[in-house]
Amino acid sequence: MSFTKKSVQQGPPKGTGYHKIRITLNSRNVENLEKVCAELIREAKAQNLKVKGPVRMPTKILRITTRKSPCGEGTNTWDRFEMRIHKRIIDLYSPQDVVKQITSIQIEPGVQVEVTIEDDKVITKEEIQQQ
Repeated sequence: MSFTKKSVQQGPPKGTGYHKIRITLNSRNVENLEKVCAELIREAKAQNLKVKGPVRMPTKILRITTRKSPCGEGTNTWDRFEMRIHKRIIDLYSPQDVVKQITSIQIEPGVQVEVTIEDDKVITKEEIQQQ
């Protein structure tokens, strides 16, 4: 029996082709979050990029219930606090160098932005148009 070594294909050098870029936005304030999403999408469409989103993820509601009385005596009265965390996901198909231009917008206070670039998949322009 003869075993042959499979050749490993090297992808094109980084910076060529189109990459799938996922931008995840988190905030407690919906208005600021929607404003940043609209700004990102407007910038991406100005660059003639394919944009998917914003995808609205389910809102996380963090609840804390605590007693009002510090000593524990008296009537049992409770305070209920909650914090809502809203999340949006935007997918872009673009070269890596264009992402820096798009994400250089003014970000509202309280909005966290996370950018993920999938390096293992290099997508051609034809594949983007088919999707």
